[in-house]
Amino acid sequence: MTVLIAIPARYASSRYPGKPLVELNGPDGRKSLIRRSWEAAMAVRGADRVVVATDDARIADHATAFGAEVVMTSTACQNGTERCAEVAAKLPGFDIVVNLQGDAPLTPAWFVEDLIAGLNANPQAEIATPVLRCDGAMRAKLLEDRRHGRVGGTTAVFGAGGRGLYFSKEVIPFTGRDYADDEPTPVFHHVGVYAYRPAALAAYPSWQVGPLETLEGLEQLRFLENGRSVLCVQVQARGRQFWELNNPSDVPVIESMMAAMG
Repeated sequence: MTVLIAIPARYASSRYPGKPLVELNGPDGRKSLIRRSWEAAMAVRGADRVVVATDDARIADHATAFGAEVVMTSTACQNGTERCAEVAAKLPGFDIVVNLQGDAPLTPAWFVEDLIAGLNANPQAEIATPVLRCDGAMRAKLLEDRRHGRVGGTTAVFGAGGRGLYFSKEVIPFTGRDYADDEPTPVFHHVGVYAYRPAALAAYPSWQVGPLETLEGLEQLRFLENGRSVLCVQVQARGRQFWELNNPSDVPVIESMMAAMG
């Protein structure tokens, strides 16, 4: 089994232009978001190749300077999955293609390793993605972001065997109660990492964008809207904090988490 990790990164983010080049302070100094995401990918055991996928020369030059392999992709890519499909077409022959998004520098290596193992163990699944159970504090943070019109993260609901049912930028499912900060909740935070089988990834750009993907702005919904099986793999935090950089206000949150982790 051979594994390719692609890190899609674009400069023209609608919510945060230039996001991949934003520098984050950590115990190891100041490093860009894309560099920290690349370092997270390089720590994954079993990955045969790691590339940064971008359509922007500024990102490409920066990534090359710190030692990353870069694959240039089209400006027509609508999301990271389409960008990964381009990479897979240019670098064929891998059994699994992983999309480790460039805004998730705190992604633990074992999230990706568990994801790859989950896809291998479920031959009927065409795509796998990790989900992390929220405690009361995380759920409260997600709800607070929504009250202020921000998208702090995506949540997922799934059925038997981890079969994905829906993903949303709203906090689902509705529970009707509050939880203590350290209390487990029924809400699962969707971690923005995907592992695809090459055939499904190659077909993805040809599928019509459906109403749910349009409304939510979530690329994984295209799989569900086209009747494809998405596997949700439950991962464990093991004491690590996890957060994605979606908005400028997330920068101090992630820096604080990095400081706490040392």
